[in-house]
Amino acid sequence: MASKKQTPAAASSTAIPQAEAFFKKNKKAIIACVAVVVVLVGGFFAYKYLYQQPREEKAQALLAQGQALAAQQKYDEALKGEGKFPGFLKLISNYSGTDAANVAKAQAGFCYAQQGKYKEAVAQLESFSPASDNSLSPAALGALANAYAGIGQIDKAVATYEDAAERADNEILSPLFLVKAGELLETQKKYTEAVSLYKRVKENYPRCQYSVAQQQQDGSVGAAMIDVFIERATR
Repeated sequence: MASKKQTPAAASSTAIPQAEAFFKKNKKAIIACVAVVVVLVGGFFAYKYLYQQPREEKAQALLAQGQALAAQQKYDEALKGEGKFPGFLKLISNYSGTDAANVAKAQAGFCYAQQGKYKEAVAQLESFSPASDNSLSPAALGALANAYAGIGQIDKAVATYEDAAERADNEILSPLFLVKAGELLETQKKYTEAVSLYKRVKENYPRCQYSVAQQQQDGSVGAAMIDVFIERATR
């Protein structure tokens, strides 16, 4: 004869005692697991709100002081400190892991580049982590490309300028980076590649300063700068 199916009520009345028995048998292990979860969750929130967040806020305040010094062209003071500001370099080491310390790497790179210390600039800018939603990223990549060029690493400079142009994707920075890359290619006599970049500027950024026809002093309209570059590189 076929076995009878358990009704939901019968199944429930069977399951509850089984669960109770399982809990009694494994009570210590279950309580220990719950305690571990509570400690981990509590520790995470304590770390985030009692340690990391105040640390980030302090670092951001210091970063603003350094940026103000850099804006005044006090590059050495911005790097090494002035008054209560410890300098970008100490901010980076003392507040590692914060967003402010990451931005300070880019700022330190800018300062070194302005001083003509391109090796130091490369070290800082390479350690900076670009973010796709961060307007600083294209500028940092452009500065890194410039620093590569400063130490004679032309191929790296060209590739990095192209990366910066793609990341920026606007009428101001992208044409600038592409033209700089093209000019470097011309120094290597890679004229075909240079022309390709100049044509990208003309086609993709028709309203940029390089693509708009120039007004002459006599009132006539001359060729756009990008056309001059293309003609120069066409050998």
